[in-house]
Amino acid sequence: MAQTFRQQFGLRKQPKTPFYVSVAGNIGVGKSMLTRLLGQSFGWPMYFEPVINNPYLDDYYQDMERWSFHLQVYFLSQRFEVQKKIQDHGGSAVQDRTIYEDVEIFAPTLHRRGAMDRRDYDNYREIFNNMTAFLQPPDLIIYLWSKPEVTLDRIKNRGRKCETNIPLDFLQDLHAAYEDWIERAPALCPVEIIDTEKVNLRDDAQAQENLLQLIADFHQEKHTRLTEKESS
Repeated sequence: MAQTFRQQFGLRKQPKTPFYVSVAGNIGVGKSMLTRLLGQSFGWPMYFEPVINNPYLDDYYQDMERWSFHLQVYFLSQRFEVQKKIQDHGGSAVQDRTIYEDVEIFAPTLHRRGAMDRRDYDNYREIFNNMTAFLQPPDLIIYLWSKPEVTLDRIKNRGRKCETNIPLDFLQDLHAAYEDWIERAPALCPVEIIDTEKVNLRDDAQAQENLLQLIADFHQEKHTRLTEKESS
């Protein structure tokens, strides 16, 4: 039986101050694995992207123009529910993909590719703006980077049936949108960029340990800042 990250690293000590991490990045880049690493090592609730029981995903990959709006609204609703739950719960958590990627990456890419018309796109953005007005951003976004060609290989290797026919040019368009957004994302919250072609977070225990320490440092910094503010 494969060793869990909890068994490998133990349960990390951490401040009582809640800390909320979101993992961002293109399809197939390794977000779910990193979510498990953080969740198991820190003992945080883990919130994964709704893929397995998604009622639209198979149809979407067969006909993006027909199902893109439905899928994006579904994802938006699911991620709003998760982020609101994290916010209301008041504890630490890690989330696989942010709600902000829906409006900054996927919806505009689908619109530019002609898979979402202007009426649906404008409606979607209005729904997003109304919903996110009630949300607080994460304490930290970890952006996993890799070239689209590499993510396509990873997608093929993991073998999800619904992803079999994802074209490279779609991943390239998403990648371009990510490159644009990630430069603006620090206005929302701190961002750490990890080049997953150079840093092997899947197999390199030292790289995993280094990332866990980085998260712990961010968490401690927030705790110290809030503690000092309360005592001043």
